[in-house]
Amino acid sequence: MEQAIESVIRETLDASNEGRIHFGQVIGNLVQAGVESYLVDYRCGRITYYMPCGETLTLELEVAKADIALEFSASGIKAAILGAQQGEIMYPEFKRVSKEAGCIGYTVWITGKHVTYYGRKGETHVEYFPD
Repeated sequence: MEQAIESVIRETLDASNEGRIHFGQVIGNLVQAGVESYLVDYRCGRITYYMPCGETLTLELEVAKADIALEFSASGIKAAILGAQQGEIMYPEFKRVSKEAGCIGYTVWITGKHVTYYGRKGETHVEYFPD
């Protein structure tokens, strides 16, 4: 992976983890870097970025200290998403709230313009990017 692309990805993750940028800015930065999708895994504390050419970059993810709830709550995930969309919560808080809603991780399908959230038992919630 080109160093310039990797730098954009790393800087975007750092800014997001620090609550300095919102989800829309994350997506904008990653689109410019050419990222096709990324997978966040709360259980192992990693995030993997996928490029169209097959290259990947896996980085450590700062994971909120909250435990992942045993039961998946689609309404809890929706509330976290709405809070993020309205600018009420940034990524550090989003990670905590989504884990409390039973989310083990999610895939952001940048080119498909949606996010799939996963629960412990294979439950999913799909959220499309707002227009």
